[in-house]
Amino acid sequence: MEINGGVCNSGDKSQREAEVEGEASFLSSNVLLNHTGEVTLTLNSDGLSWEALDSSDNCGSTCLGIKFVPKITTQTTTELQFSDIYAVELIHGGMIQESISTSAGECFFGNDSHDSEMNHFRVHSFQKSLSQPCLWVLAVYTFGHKDLQTCQMWVNKINDSLNKEFGRPKNLLVFVHPMSGKANGLRTWETVAPIFSRAKINTKVIVTQRAGHAFDVMTSTTNEELNSYDGAVGVGGDGFFNEILNGYLCSRHKAPFPPVPSDFLDALGNNGSSLVHDPAGAGSGTDNEESYPLLPSLAHNELGFSHLGTNNGSHSIDQEIKYPLPNQRFRFGIIPAGSTDAIVICTTGARDPITSALHIVLGKRVCLDVAQVVRWKTTSTSKVEPCVRYAASFAGYGFYGDVITESEKYRWMGPKRYDYAGTKVFLRHRSYEAEVAYLEVESDKSNSIPDASGMFDKVRNLKRKKSERIICRVNCNVCNTKPVYSSARSSPATPYTLPQETRWLKSKGQFLSVGAALMSNRNERAPDGLVADAHLSDGFLHLLLIKDCPSALYLWHLTQLARKGGNPLNFDFVEHHKTPAFTFTSFGNESVWNLDGELFEAHKLSAQVFRGLVCLFASGPEV
Repeated sequence: MEINGGVCNSGDKSQREAEVEGEASFLSSNVLLNHTGEVTLTLNSDGLSWEALDSSDNCGSTCLGIKFVPKITTQTTTELQFSDIYAVELIHGGMIQESISTSAGECFFGNDSHDSEMNHFRVHSFQKSLSQPCLWVLAVYTFGHKDLQTCQMWVNKINDSLNKEFGRPKNLLVFVHPMSGKANGLRTWETVAPIFSRAKINTKVIVTQRAGHAFDVMTSTTNEELNSYDGAVGVGGDGFFNEILNGYLCSRHKAPFPPVPSDFLDALGNNGSSLVHDPAGAGSGTDNEESYPLLPSLAHNELGFSHLGTNNGSHSIDQEIKYPLPNQRFRFGIIPAGSTDAIVICTTGARDPITSALHIVLGKRVCLDVAQVVRWKTTSTSKVEPCVRYAASFAGYGFYGDVITESEKYRWMGPKRYDYAGTKVFLRHRSYEAEVAYLEVESDKSNSIPDASGMFDKVRNLKRKKSERIICRVNCNVCNTKPVYSSARSSPATPYTLPQETRWLKSKGQFLSVGAALMSNRNERAPDGLVADAHLSDGFLHLLLIKDCPSALYLWHLTQLARKGGNPLNFDFVEHHKTPAFTFTSFGNESVWNLDGELFEAHKLSAQVFRGLVCLFASGPEV
């Protein structure tokens, strides 16, 4: 990045440093700034600032009676916060390029006082794009001084301040998916790797060799070893992040199964007694009609992802070293290299590897809801075998699952396979008979009671004005309200706390799709996402039920999704319910579930949201 500007001819000025009493650290020196000229550089407790030195006539330089006025650039940076600086480095020797005006004067006068080789130091930061504030662009500021000790002193002072920045990672586990998206995972990592090196972050890089490789590594890593890392970074798409997330949670997250209606387990031909496990040995009876089967303490490894290359289902997890969840220190990072990258767009606002890398090295933090999805039966004739998976962005059935299934046949097409597969699935116009039950919440009471047909239980606030939408953004008030979890007796974190009176509502019929969105899921094909005002960490998912309808109406719905400012939920065949938990049962012909882009077969399924279960190296989008 170049900084335009100029300085006046002013004779040699001596360096000056000052330590001011009562201030944590104050330093000031006259140095040369690349493409600008001589400036007074100042360090204080917040960051760096500088201003050009004025000449005797307070403007430009003069040569043969011709006055060279420096170019004035209103966007020129004159200060940097330490929170925006990710590295500083000392460079021995080299030239400093001054502004055009200064160089013109020296060309005639032969003044080479600034052209001689000198030492300099580079400060690495970023600037926000003027047209896209969420897009961060690398910025390098090069300062020069003839005295090496002076440059070294500045580097030491800046590093001391950077080391005080809270939450910046020092050790990261990096997974690279070489075939992700357009098979550019390795190239993407090579592009951003220098940013991590300059920030002095130790990275253990694992290039995955097969499906499930990252899952196996995360599952087999002991808690002691995992505690040595500040986070895990995935270079790939949403599906690759889902694999890493499941490897992290399936072996460590011990929590109750989702709540279900009383008739849900009855339909399994089981009274629920064999599915209930109380690890504390204490009674946990409830007067509510919901059942709470608990996950056995060692069952996750045997149930989740057993088909993804695990050897024997028993992974080496250090049981003596506890690993608390949620873990505020351990965060996940995503360097986008996939086909959709919806999670990155929703958490950083940009689908850009450089922007994501900067969020990581600067230690940004945002909490993310995670859905625990439990498959009770794979098919209608299979036996009850609960299998746990997790999703961070979206779970979809019907159209969403069929598109993923169809697209797997055309991986050679790259991201374009989704458009092709989507067109084929749309033309089939296949619907599926199913029943969905969901927990009612206060905000949904006014619109969640269906009529006899179940087709016209319209949500009133779907028709609210777009100006009334509260979009999730940096420092979101919705995500920051209410505690993340309520727990008793220091027990494992629990999801949504059920009030004394709860009610399960049901919708049954022919569905083109059933979707559950944990975030807006904005992407290049749906600029506002599936639900524009869904939040990253509010403890709810948005249940989207698309009933069977004529192809023309469904096409209208899809075009609204693809249009900026559209309203895809304002149709009579669309149900939208905000809920913390739901169950699903299919009848007849079956589709497959799509969990963050990964396939998951399930005839009978239940799901619940854990609020803020994991943290990401991100700050949320700027709206």
